[in-house]
Amino acid sequence: VQLVESGGGSVQAGGSLRPSCEASGISYSGNCMAWFRQAPGQEREGVAAIVSGGGSTFYADTMKGRFTISQDNAKNTIYLQMNSLHTEDTAMYYCAVRRGGYCEFWDSPHLFGNWGQGTQVSVSS
Repeated sequence: VQLVESGGGSVQAGGSLRPSCEASGISYSGNCMAWFRQAPGQEREGVAAIVSGGGSTFYADTMKGRFTISQDNAKNTIYLQMNSLHTEDTAMYYCAVRRGGYCEFWDSPHLFGNWGQGTQVSVSS
């Protein structure tokens, strides 16, 4: 299984970014795919998740309304549209996948066995 993130970057507060994560080596449909983030000195936290091929989505409460997770089944890719970014959103953003079409406890990183290398998101004031 390989997950490749891209699309991070540096923006000013209030700006937007749309990182993506392409999955390979795994049957795309019927998995739980998630975005996590980790800032220096902090624990990895769940941002959002989606059932690949299915479409059910899940969000951390603090992300609702600003972040949107979506997918392109034909490209085996998920996206994270991030709007109204805050400086506190600065972190390394990781994509993760686990087999099975259920996203129970999706925000628990220890339940995911496959991770991408991460893409850095930096938000300045």
